[in-house]
Amino acid sequence: MNQQTHNQIVSFIWSIADDCLRDIYVRGKYRDVILPMTVIRRLDAVLSETKEEVIELYKELKKNKIENFWPALYNKSGVAFCNISKFCLKDLTSRGDAQTLKRDFIAYLDGFSPNVQTILDKFKFRHQIDTLVDADILGSIISKFVSNDINLSPYDIYKDDEKKILLHEGLDNHGMGTIFEELIRKFNEENNEEAGEHWTPRDVVELMADLAFLPVADKIKDATYSCYDGACGTGGMLTLAYDRLMKLAKRRNKNVSIHLYGQEINPETYAICTADMILKGDGEQAEHISFGSTLSNDQNTKTKFDFMLSNPPYGKSWKTDAEKMDELDTRFNTYLENGEELSMIPRSSDGQLLFLLNNISKMKNDTELGSRIVEVHNGSSLFTGEAGSGESNARRYMIENDMVEAIIALPDNMFYNTGIGTYIWILTNKKEDKRKGKIQLIDATKMKSPLPRNMGKKNCEFTDAIRKEIIDIYLQMQESEVSKVFNNNEFAYYSITVDRPFRLKVYPDRVVPDNVFKNDKEKNEYNEKIKSLDKNIDLYDYSDFANKSKINKTLLKKVRPYITEKDKNAKPIDEADVDLRDTEVIAFNYEGGIDSFMKNEVLVYAPDAYVDEKKTKIGYEINFTKYFYKAKPLKDIKEILDTLNKIDEETKKLMDDIVKDLENE
Repeated sequence: MNQQTHNQIVSFIWSIADDCLRDIYVRGKYRDVILPMTVIRRLDAVLSETKEEVIELYKELKKNKIENFWPALYNKSGVAFCNISKFCLKDLTSRGDAQTLKRDFIAYLDGFSPNVQTILDKFKFRHQIDTLVDADILGSIISKFVSNDINLSPYDIYKDDEKKILLHEGLDNHGMGTIFEELIRKFNEENNEEAGEHWTPRDVVELMADLAFLPVADKIKDATYSCYDGACGTGGMLTLAYDRLMKLAKRRNKNVSIHLYGQEINPETYAICTADMILKGDGEQAEHISFGSTLSNDQNTKTKFDFMLSNPPYGKSWKTDAEKMDELDTRFNTYLENGEELSMIPRSSDGQLLFLLNNISKMKNDTELGSRIVEVHNGSSLFTGEAGSGESNARRYMIENDMVEAIIALPDNMFYNTGIGTYIWILTNKKEDKRKGKIQLIDATKMKSPLPRNMGKKNCEFTDAIRKEIIDIYLQMQESEVSKVFNNNEFAYYSITVDRPFRLKVYPDRVVPDNVFKNDKEKNEYNEKIKSLDKNIDLYDYSDFANKSKINKTLLKKVRPYITEKDKNAKPIDEADVDLRDTEVIAFNYEGGIDSFMKNEVLVYAPDAYVDEKKTKIGYEINFTKYFYKAKPLKDIKEILDTLNKIDEETKKLMDDIVKDLENE
């Protein structure tokens, strides 16, 4: 499907909403009718070629009292669903009476197989029928959807009976999915929602699929493989991944079977995804699409997958999930080799890393290929969170277990709903030898082709040539201006707490407020000890004062703020001065480690500084800017002076003109 055809179909369906639903529904509710009707029309069109044969078989099976008749009907329809009502949508356009139309339309919907009934229930479409009938617009909507102005069927439509003059090309499943996604994007924009949050553009998905499959293409065997998306939206990523893997296998004369699995929390997009799966003719695929939250209600807890591709929600709160989750969920908590617990749970405002960890928990360890994960994230997953935080610990877990193969920075404005920078993570638990212990960073931010017309915020795309260029850079794994290869520990650092001791000068003659003491006895005891204090005591040595005054520790702690002041000339005490406390970040590969860093960078300026080893933490972050930043050359001093002189002259001329205008008034 070319862009022009795509735009024509979307515009036509959008016009149905404007023509039929205006004044009946507020614009934010158009989707409640248009999206399910689009799905219904697609299902209806797919079934049109075999409709009569299915009805005849149904009558025969009922006559013979066959109870489980659905499998036979699926086989006859050629797809994994059917409709046993006597109607097609076109049959309903002739109904003149609204109540007759309502009765027949409900009978038509009731005729769909159970898997389609699940889709209709998630859309809650039957709730709309009374409104449509009462407003007398149901017939108009059906007529528009079945008109020859658009083709939502997989079959070509011709202008002539001889089928020589093509009117509309048939629409394949991915093309239909693209239509769904564009409609969702437009409806969400009308509602000021996160437009297209479930949608990853096809060009990005194609790149992700290539990154998942091409590195292991020569290892594909005659076997069954599984592909999973824990944030599957309308299923477009699974669909394309399926097609990509099948083509690769066919080119290598391999006979593969592919099972698709997914989970989606939004009922509307779940319904579309399920519809998309059954349209492929495999009812089992649709059964593998689960409804609910992947984070708090994972429905694939014991299943392992060969390939996992996903575009999880980023920058989105998962607080509701957090309230339902087990704090000790093994997907998000692990242990280091020394037995130390490592919690990888991030802040509640952004849960994208949890989807990556969820995928890692589903990796296969007992196969030659292991598992490959390809996910899209924003920059937060790379660097958000200080050492010891859930985000940093998640990166630590992945990198120290040598799972991260590469990360690719994508151009801005690649997605419909956001213009911010995005990154593709590539993980595996079976790295090839040349990648072991290493991570490749690829800067593809300049590799893009402009779109002739923006789609949401998306203003550029990956052409086939650009995608091939990125894949080649990845597979070759060579250093260049856009490709850097680092050892894993390049991204690790120590976060240390550097303390300096308190230095206090004592002023024993200062008055301590009465309310500091618990009673007069304590006050008098304190005053007596101060009076009897050795006059030659070193007031620059607080420790000496504490010992010789013989004031008990509890009382001394209460009076200290009133009888001491910080003084750099005083002797240190065995206590850290929190006002002088500092945190330092030290790269793992700093020569000589923490001790050398302290000697070279700290002690030369603060000889009494020391590290509180109990607070030392290990962190991981990946900073693309650090590795790919190119400093702009500074302007020549003469050029700067010439610019300033020019501005000065222009300013002087402007002032002269203003003065002249004032004089002429």
